Amino acid sequence: MSHTIHHLRKLRLQRSELAVPGSNPDMIRKAADGAADYIFLDIEDAVAPPDKERARRNIIEALNGIDWRARGKTISVRINGLDTHYMYRDVVDVMEQAGDRLDTILVPKVGVPADLYMVEAMVNQIETARGFTTRVGLEALIETALGMANVEAIAAYGGRLEAMHFGVADYAASCKARTVNIGGLNPDYPGDQWHAALSRMTVACRAYGLRAIDGPFGDFSDPDAYIAAAKRAAALGIEGKWAIHPSQIELANAVFSPPEKEVTRARRIIEVLKEAEEQGKGAAALDGKMIDAASERMARNVLVMHEAIESARSRTGLPN
Repeated sequence: MSHTIHHLRKLRLQRSELAVPGSNPDMIRKAADGAADYIFLDIEDAVAPPDKERARRNIIEALNGIDWRARGKTISVRINGLDTHYMYRDVVDVMEQAGDRLDTILVPKVGVPADLYMVEAMVNQIETARGFTTRVGLEALIETALGMANVEAIAAYGGRLEAMHFGVADYAASCKARTVNIGGLNPDYPGDQWHAALSRMTVACRAYGLRAIDGPFGDFSDPDAYIAAAKRAAALGIEGKWAIHPSQIELANAVFSPPEKEVTRARRIIEVLKEAEEQGKGAAALDGKMIDAASERMARNVLVMHEAIESARSRTGLPN
């Protein structure tokens, strides 16, 4: 193991991530009572330019009027991009008026580490000026060719950065990919055309202690395809996926929750290796398969996620 180790910066349960347009107060209220682990109130792509200011006001009202944390939610706001004139007012208004009620800010179309620095500098000053004791995290949306080209440098930024998300639709547009589907597979491609990008982002996240989250799947009438996409992401090390429709929440929660037999096996791996260690052995056999220290590390990943889910259940009483 290298002497350079970046431990996980912040553990948050983020299996399902519901996108909610800030222009729709009814959807915001329903989201608060739903089963999503994480909710981002959107001022960016889901809100038309004439509605940006109203959406921002709705979001501030919802942050102050709803106790999201008591409901077990991570609550985030997706601001507008740094290349727009909306962005500075998003940060200033939301942070000054509700910064102590917010968990993270989702920064879209991050292309270089300096994009995060700009947002962080503003957040630092506002928190200090307002005397807020909570620390708002940053999450980077990797959805451009530039962002993917710099994804390792962005992950290494440090500061308030907690997670990176893969924004497949804008990424496809930025790369000029021949598709008009959001997150779906192209039958002309022999496999999953998003695999390489997702894998690269995930490796960057894990190298620098960040959570890795998969983005949207546009066809909410096809749950089987959503599940398949979520399973492909989970196999790479992704720990959650966006839901652009409430029907996708339970699908994400199910895919990114370790099944009971996996939890049972993980516990058994640790038990058997402990017994082997007491006998002076570094490896052991379980169900006809060799297990060793790497097996234990994989098992502990399963148990960390399982314990986070159980903790959330006990706090909120939610069944998921």
